[in-house]
Amino acid sequence: MSAVSPNQAQDLAWLLRGLGEEVPVIRGSVLLTSDGMLKASDGFDRASAEQLAALASGLFSIARSAGTKFDGSNEVRQVVTELKSSQLFIAWAGYNSVLAVLAGADADPSVVGFEMARLIKSVRPFLGTAARSAAGTSDPHPSL
Repeated sequence: MSAVSPNQAQDLAWLLRGLGEEVPVIRGSVLLTSDGMLKASDGFDRASAEQLAALASGLFSIARSAGTKFDGSNEVRQVVTELKSSQLFIAWAGYNSVLAVLAGADADPSVVGFEMARLIKSVRPFLGTAARSAAGTSDPHPSL
């Protein structure tokens, strides 16, 4: 699987910006690692983007746990949360990656979901995140 290099991760914001232009009811979006680290964002200041990444990671993890317990699979297609004046959409975006989109309350969920899926499908190989190794466990001389 392809992983995004640090330089490519910064360049992914333009994809999110394009999603917002395609669906004007989108207030902002973040691409995050499945454990909550921000990879790219559009429409949010840095602090808000990081907070949304952490929240989306938690909700996605809860959905995976529910799937494991009650559906026999930890595969999550999408999590949708209706707030008072917003809708939050969270979807798997590739290996160890999640896409979260915050849209207005008047957004058509089928349109937002469709456009998210279209974006993810078209660039999925570039959205994946390589697994991080635990700190201090890397072998400076790996065996061949």
